[in-house]
Amino acid sequence: MSTALLFSGQGAQVVGMGKSLYEGSPVAKDLYDRAARILPFDLREVCFSGPAETLTETRVCQPALYVQGYAIAEILRERGKLSDLKACLGLSLGELTAYAVAGVWDFETGLRVVAERGRLMQSACEATKGGMAAVIGGSREDIAKLCAAFDIQAANFNCPGQVVISGDADKVAAAIPRAKEFGPFKLVKALTVAGAYHSRLMEPARAAFEAFLKDIPFAAPKVTVYTNTTGEAIREPADLKAALAKQVVSSVYWEDNCRAAAASGITQFYECGPGGVLAGMMKRTAPDAPVTSIHEFAELPA
Repeated sequence: MSTALLFSGQGAQVVGMGKSLYEGSPVAKDLYDRAARILPFDLREVCFSGPAETLTETRVCQPALYVQGYAIAEILRERGKLSDLKACLGLSLGELTAYAVAGVWDFETGLRVVAERGRLMQSACEATKGGMAAVIGGSREDIAKLCAAFDIQAANFNCPGQVVISGDADKVAAAIPRAKEFGPFKLVKALTVAGAYHSRLMEPARAAFEAFLKDIPFAAPKVTVYTNTTGEAIREPADLKAALAKQVVSSVYWEDNCRAAAASGITQFYECGPGGVLAGMMKRTAPDAPVTSIHEFAELPA
C-alpha cells in the first residue's frame, strides 16, 4: 500500500471552500486562524462567504487553495491515512502545496511564498493583456505548430488531448478560429481568465519571484515530489527553488507528473481540493489509478 496526494491549481476555487473543514476539524480551524493572522485579508471570510469575484482574484485564490489543500492533508495525517505517504504532486499553484506537505518548508513559510506568488502574478496580469484557451484533441506536435504560428505558448498539458494555450489576448483570439488548420482539434474555446498564466507575459512575476525565493530556506522533501516544468521527480533544494521560479512562465506538464506518479506503484491517490478536476485528469492519463476526491469534511475517510 502506498499513497500520493494531489493538490489543486488556480481555477478550482469555489465559494464555501474550507468551511466544513473549519467547523469539523480543530486542525483545520487552527490553520485557517493562523492564515488569517498572516495574510493582509481574512481568508476565512472570503473562502466561506465570498464574494466569488474576490475569491477569484489571483492574490486570494492561491492562498485559499493552499490552505485548504494543506488542511485536508493534515486531517488525513491525523487520522493515520498518510503513514505510507510516498508522493505529493500539484497542478501549478498546487505544486507549492505539495512541497509544504512534503516538508520542503513549514505551513507559514509556504503561505508567505504562495501569497507573494499570487500578488506578483496578479500584478503581471494587470500590466498586460493576456488570454488563454482550452484545446481539445490533437497531439503535442500539433499544439507546437499552432503556438508557433500565432506566437503564443502551451501553458498546460493537463491530460491526453487536453491542453491550454496562453499569450497575448489578441494572438490567442486570432488562433481560436484558425486552430483546426494546424491539427485535428475537436474544440478550441477561450477561457475567462485574468491573464496569460504560464507564458512569457508572466516574466516580470517570474523575475521578482526568483529574487524573493533567494532568502527562503528549502529543505529536501521527505517524500517524492514532481516539478511541473519537466514532469519528473525533483529533490535537491536548489533545483526545487529554480523550478518554482521557472514554473511561472513554463508549460505545466501535469500529464507527465500524473503518469510518473502512477507508474511508481501508488495504490491510492487523494485529491485534496475542490471540483474533482485532478481526479478526472488522472483517470484520463492513468485509467487504472485509484483516486478519491476530498473537498468537504464529510468526504474525509474515517
